[in-house]
Amino acid sequence: YYQPKVDCRRGKVLGLEVLLRWEHPILGLRTPAEFLPLIEQDDLIVRLGEWVVVEAMNKLAELHASGHKLSISVNVAAHQFLHGHFADRLAALLTDFPPELVRYLQIEILESAALQDVGLVTRLIQEHRSAGVGFALDDFGTGFSSLAHLKHLPVDTLKIDHSFVHDMLNDAGDLSIVQAVIRLAQSFQRQVVAEGVESIEQLLMLMALGCDVVQGYRSARPMRGNTLISWLADFQVDP
Repeated sequence: YYQPKVDCRRGKVLGLEVLLRWEHPILGLRTPAEFLPLIEQDDLIVRLGEWVVVEAMNKLAELHASGHKLSISVNVAAHQFLHGHFADRLAALLTDFPPELVRYLQIEILESAALQDVGLVTRLIQEHRSAGVGFALDDFGTGFSSLAHLKHLPVDTLKIDHSFVHDMLNDAGDLSIVQAVIRLAQSFQRQVVAEGVESIEQLLMLMALGCDVVQGYRSARPMRGNTLISWLADFQVDP
């Protein structure tokens, strides 16, 4: 499934995040929370993650061929990132795609996983930056990154965790965290994306705070790949 990232101030779709769903033959559609914990410490999650990268790149090629020059982001599990020789494996997977397409790929790493080995994250980003691959810290605010870590992690994007966005209109603490992340992103010249935006009130608050790019049900629900291009055709997209 794919969920658009939307710049609400400009009314533009900027990119897509790949989201896994399992079409179980008996139980029906299952979310990642229901099946990924079963394999998150197993090498199967490495194989699954590599499959996702290839599927994402194939979808990206299809989109670009249709005139939609969007970016696409893929989440990397902690086990895959920390124990799966990820840098070498990613480089090998991307050799099958043209360089002009690869630069539209973004890798999302959980903040908590990145903090387990900041040096590894830094080396990974440096190795793939020349190819144009982007990197984001996902669920930012949950891993207690210090300013020193953020200074030395050359990521392009910080994604505000949905748990803070969900209650920020009613919880002063969550609102303060959202404000702090936005200010950090601005100070370090990183893009900031808010996850889990479900209401117009949340959206207006985020825009007032300086965060224009959002994901969530308010702008677009995750959708199947076979409906994506028709949805984009009804939405104004950056050329």
